Formats: sequence, C-alpha cells, structure tokens
Amino acid sequence: MIVYDKRMLDNQILVDEAHALCKGSFISKEQKKFIKKELPLFRSQDNILVRIGFFILGAMLYSSICGAISIFGIGGENAYFQICFYIFAAVGFAGSEILAKQNFHNHGLDDAFILGAILNVGLAIGITTEADNPAIIAFFITVTSIFMFIRYLHLLSMLVFCVAFTKFLFYLMFEFGDIGKAILPFTAMIFAGILYFVTKKTINNLSESYYYNGLLLANSFCLVLFYLSCNYLVVRELSAELLGTEVKPGTDIPFAFFFYAFTFIVPAVYLVQALRAKDRIMLWISFLAIGFSIYTIRYYYSVLPIEVALTLGGLVLFTIAYFSIIKLKEKESGLTFKPDRINHSDTILNAEALVVASTFGMKPEAKPQDSPMEFGGGGFSGGGSSESF
Repeated sequence: MIVYDKRMLDNQILVDEAHALCKGSFISKEQKKFIKKELPLFRSQDNILVRIGFFILGAMLYSSICGAISIFGIGGENAYFQICFYIFAAVGFAGSEILAKQNFHNHGLDDAFILGAILNVGLAIGITTEADNPAIIAFFITVTSIFMFIRYLHLLSMLVFCVAFTKFLFYLMFEFGDIGKAILPFTAMIFAGILYFVTKKTINNLSESYYYNGLLLANSFCLVLFYLSCNYLVVRELSAELLGTEVKPGTDIPFAFFFYAFTFIVPAVYLVQALRAKDRIMLWISFLAIGFSIYTIRYYYSVLPIEVALTLGGLVLFTIAYFSIIKLKEKESGLTFKPDRINHSDTILNAEALVVASTFGMKPEAKPQDSPMEFGGGGFSGGGSSESF
C-alpha cells in the first residue's frame, strides 16, 4: 500500500538515527555526512520555512493546472461546476502519485497536492449533497485523509483524519437531537479513550516503524480530545451554544461536580503517568492541561486580581522547579535533570546498523612491515625462554 520504496524508507530512518547519534556525540559529523552521502534518500526538506515556500509553489502549480482545465470546461457552466471539483481532486491524486514516484516526500510540493486532493474531495461531496448533511462530507474527508496517510506516510493527513473523524462523530450525535447533544461530552470522552488504547496497542505491536509517527500523533490527539471533552469550560460553553442552556446566578450545568473534578483530576493523572512512563509528549500535554484548568476556573471565578494570581503562580512554579532540580540533578538514571544526549528513546536500536554502514567506506589499515627482530625461541639476544638461550 505504501507507494515509496521501503529500502529508501529504511535509509531515511538510518539517516535520522545518525543525526540523533551525532547530536548525542556518539558519532562524528564526518560519519554522519558519510552515511547521508552513501545512502540514497528522498527529496525532502527539513527546513520548515523552505518547505512552506515549496508548498506555496506547489499550490500555485496545482491551481494553474486546475485553471487550465477550467478553461476548456467553463462552457458547460452549471454542469461543469457539478463535476469540476472531482476533476480537481483527481489532479491532486495524480500529482501526489507522480511526485511520490519521483521520490518527493515531506518536500512541500507533495504537501500541496496531497492536501489539495483532500480539500477538493470535501468540496466535491459538499456540492453534490448541497451541504445538507455535513456528516457525509466529514466521512469522505476521513476516508480520503487516512488513505493519504497510509499510502504517502503524510503526517498532516493523519491530523486531518483525526479532526474529520471527530467531526463525523459529532455530526452523528447531532442527528439524535437534544439528547445526542446532551450526551456529546461523554460520547467524545469514550471515543477518545477507546481510540487512545487502540493506537497505543498498535504502536506497541508495530512491526514496521513507517507508521510510528502518524500513530503517535493520533495517540497524542486522543489525549487532548479526552481532556477537552469533559472540561468544565468547554462543556458549559457548548451547552449554551448547542442547547441554549442559560446558567443563572446560583445555578450550574447538570453534573457540574463531575466536570469540575474531571477538569483537575485528568491533568494530574496525565502528569503522574507521564513521569512513570517517561513519556515526554504526555508530560507537555499535562502541563498545558493544568494551565487550561487554572484558566477554566478563573474564567468563572476570579478570586484574586490577575496580577496577584500570576505572581503567586510564578512563585509556586519556581519553588517546585527549584526543589525538583535540587533533587534530580545528581541522578544518573530514571527521572533526572541531566540533559538527554539523545531525544528519542529508541535511537540506540539502530546504532548497530549505523556502525556497519559507516564502516563500509573505510579503507583497511596498511599492514605494518615485519620487524627484522624475531622474538621467541631464544634465537636472538635471549628474546625467548627456550633451552637454546
């Protein structure tokens, strides 16, 4: 299903691991350059600004192709308008396939055609259905984006898939009227929890690492969705928007105590689990969730002036950080304050392959000239320990 040559994908993994090992001072820059030079690689861009520039160029190329096609079909007027976005989507699929065959991967040009194909599929379905059922549009975008990720290993397509799949679920719940809208937070929470464990299990059982980054992105998205699904501020504001619920003074939304508890317990659970599992991404999500929980309470209940609250919060964070550093700075293993030499925990797994690859170009050492002085046997100056000494 993957369009790319798996040998080149393996080469890209090796080069990424070489970069991490070089950053950790395990190999030299010369070895890293040699590995990158010897292995055939994709046409890709690591510089995000350059990649954005190529994306803009690709979008212009995509638009010019679609514009040239429209010149021939504009005479059809309404009939052409009904099918033009299907044609544009086909252009996006064809362009993605051609660029992939030419080894463009995470380059910018391929991003434009892949995302353009997904966008045009959504527009085409929207025009065909006259946008009467947004769930159908979300469904087709979901299917298209997961196909693009599976075939082209495109991370942004996985993000589009997560968002579109979530919207598809929400639109389905809207079909049940007020009941569906009322139980939407619990539905989203259950959905995020199930998808989190499914992606986690898939990552643990992954035999090939090509899909690892995409699955990790989906797994992290589930953590964010799980927290936001029952956050008090989100639930209260969505209740007012979807159900027209008005919270009068002295009253609160239904199950308010559950949402209050959820808002503060889940970030704490994230934090504890991140420290236990040494999960860097979950740790950052827990910090963001704690900050948003504090903002949630201050949005409705302002106990202290903002400047006093920020000052006290800064003092508390400084105290926690200071004593944490004091406690952890001497630890050599586990949770420690010492800087990581390698950011990725699985980088060493491919170190052996890198060592082998880096030695392919080394010339064998010249054999030293045999010394005229023979040792052993006691034949010269007592240099041995035999009976002839």
